[in-house]
Amino acid sequence: MNTIPEPLEGQRVGGTAVEAAALMNLPFDQLLSMAAALRDAGSGCHVSYSRKVFIPLTQLCRDVCHYCTFAKAPRGLKSAYLRPEAVLDIARAGAAAGCKEALFTLGDKPELRYAAARTALRDLGYETTLDYLRAMARLVFEETGLLPHLNPGVMAADDLAALRPVSASMGIMLESTSQRLLQRGGCHHGSPDKDPAVRLATIEAAGRLRIPFTSGILIGIGETRRERIDSLFALRDLHRRYGHIQEIIIQNFRAKPGTRMADAPEPDLADLQWTIAVARLIFGPAMNIQAPPNLSGPQAAKLIAAGINDWGGVSPVTPDHVNPEAPWPQLQALAGLTAGAGKRLVERLCVYPEYARLSEDVLSEDGWFDPDIRRAVLGAIDADGYARPDDWSPGRTDVPVPNAGVGVTTALGIAEDRRIDRILARVEAGEELYTDAVTSLFAARGEAVGRIALAADALRRRVAGDTVSYVVTRNINYTNICYFKCRFCAFSKGRTSAHLRGKPYDLGLEEIVARAREAWARGAVEVCLQGGIHPDYTGRTYLEIVRAIKAELPDMHIHAFSPLEIFQGAETLGLPVGRFLDRLIAAGLGSLPGTAAEILDDAVRARLCPDKLDTRQWFDVVDTAHRAGLKTTSTIMFGHIDRPVHWARHLLRLRDQQAKTGGFTELVPLPFVHMESPIYLKGGSRRGPTWRETLLMHAVARLALHPHITNIQTSWVKLGADGAAACLKAGANDLGGTLMNETITRSAGAAHGQEMTPEAMEALLFDLGRPSRQRTTLYADATSSRRQASYIPLAAE
Repeated sequence: MNTIPEPLEGQRVGGTAVEAAALMNLPFDQLLSMAAALRDAGSGCHVSYSRKVFIPLTQLCRDVCHYCTFAKAPRGLKSAYLRPEAVLDIARAGAAAGCKEALFTLGDKPELRYAAARTALRDLGYETTLDYLRAMARLVFEETGLLPHLNPGVMAADDLAALRPVSASMGIMLESTSQRLLQRGGCHHGSPDKDPAVRLATIEAAGRLRIPFTSGILIGIGETRRERIDSLFALRDLHRRYGHIQEIIIQNFRAKPGTRMADAPEPDLADLQWTIAVARLIFGPAMNIQAPPNLSGPQAAKLIAAGINDWGGVSPVTPDHVNPEAPWPQLQALAGLTAGAGKRLVERLCVYPEYARLSEDVLSEDGWFDPDIRRAVLGAIDADGYARPDDWSPGRTDVPVPNAGVGVTTALGIAEDRRIDRILARVEAGEELYTDAVTSLFAARGEAVGRIALAADALRRRVAGDTVSYVVTRNINYTNICYFKCRFCAFSKGRTSAHLRGKPYDLGLEEIVARAREAWARGAVEVCLQGGIHPDYTGRTYLEIVRAIKAELPDMHIHAFSPLEIFQGAETLGLPVGRFLDRLIAAGLGSLPGTAAEILDDAVRARLCPDKLDTRQWFDVVDTAHRAGLKTTSTIMFGHIDRPVHWARHLLRLRDQQAKTGGFTELVPLPFVHMESPIYLKGGSRRGPTWRETLLMHAVARLALHPHITNIQTSWVKLGADGAAACLKAGANDLGGTLMNETITRSAGAAHGQEMTPEAMEALLFDLGRPSRQRTTLYADATSSRRQASYIPLAAE
């Protein structure tokens, strides 16, 4: 690969003549090759776009740019401003078409030039255009959920601050730093708001206010190539200072009839490519470089080779009011055009993933958004910060399980897909995967998801066969009172959580034993016992629970107490964990649920469950249990503030533990159910994983944990029957427990029920063409007497 010339590598402040000369003198083919390599280093195979609706709030403008047909005089308009009902009509049409962005574009301060604007504003009840814009952005956001992106022109710091609470992002094109263009004969003559110093001041003020901001340059309006470079340097300087410029747009001038520049020459493709490539070299791999596809027509695909990674906003509803002669491409055509260049089209919000999702390690709370906007942004993104493709979330029954590509095996020649195929070949050859490879699998989209699912299912078939196991069990959650403050938990109750679903309770020993007795009568082979960490509980409490059940039901397997309960119980008795586990085993404990794991990465845990066990402590308890002869399950609770790299680390840490002790019976992926979760209700998390991420978790777990953990369970209570069935075709081989009384997931808002009977499970598996078997906690076959008992309650009804 070609290296960047030294001036570009070493430059940190400003742009020098040396750096500019280095750029100007690079051979064209070398320039494009270097730019494409940088783009690939930053964005991989993705080229993004935003599905938007264009709201031209007013086409009045005090400026008179010589190339513009958007701005009109009052006599050329039916109404000076779109009225609120018209704004909402456009926004609602966009929302119905799946748009997520409401782009407000308008002329700059028309009330300073036109009496008609002042009169219209007065009739609407507003003093300024920006006041009206603020009200309309809020209206659209509150009524439709679309995220406003505002392009109102030059703004002072106070203007930006007033608009920040009602917008996800804003922007202003710098266009050019050339003062020549303001002089008589220049395209900006008579346009005071096109003064580069004024526009740069707006961009800088946005940086101080931490507003995700869009800017860029307009080429072919009379500037020189060196002036383009100087303009890009100016933007780079501001971005280095504030980190807020989320994209650089390279927009090519299009001559329009009826303007003073109607006969001006337009930049050709090579000139546009050159400018894009120079922008990529100036800003490096991390910046988003955009070029509108409708302004290049059939040659747009060639812009990818120059270094763009974004197409900008594309509307399925409204025209490009700024360039009405250039219609938006159909999204399917844009996807094909992008794929033809070896890239995958992915949808984003009006804010890019770097601002929408996470900072370096966990979801950022560093002030890019006001709280209401932040809540909406987090609710609209996937784990990578791109737009969620549908309304599905774990626990919902009103949205069907989407198609995430299972069964689709045709590649489009995308480089990232070829990388995934190489990773799958390594698994096939028996190689273990490591963090980078596992993270790459989680990043799969489109056809690659289907290939991963099929590979996982083939591996499942070889390792576990076609038979799907399940266990007849009863969950007994003995108390929901807890003094820990896990931010995701809707089950536990305490002084600060009384407003959440349900009331505090604490079951007595008689009730616990009675529920275990009922479970035995219904064919259960185990009871699963977990609860909150009650402030009055000690290790003796847990010992008494086990002894009481065993005294009544000596053959019942007791699968009980998370590593957190074990740690807390030992601590209250002043015992080492190993000694406490010995006492529990002597009392009759059979195995431990591997819950309280959430995400085994301390950067996430510090935000999600800061007072819980850290990663090392969780593994210390599990390791001690395994070495004492207790088997445990393992779990991962994903889709909240985590990212795919955290999932990869979590899985590989489990694999390493299993390689040492062999004590995990299975992995249970637990997709985050958001509806009643405190962290979600406070606007601090996503609304669970997407379906693609959920399917991939099961499939990638099968591949990454092989050959150490051989059972992958799917949770019908979180995914429903259809979701669980799909995961059973993507690497899972176990349907979990019948449960009888499920409360933790239901407390979080899930609506898939409290129980799935053996009959219902076997009917589901029959429809899939898969044999079924009842198992024990440790994956042996359930006895015939237990199986027979499990069907009696239904037959007796």
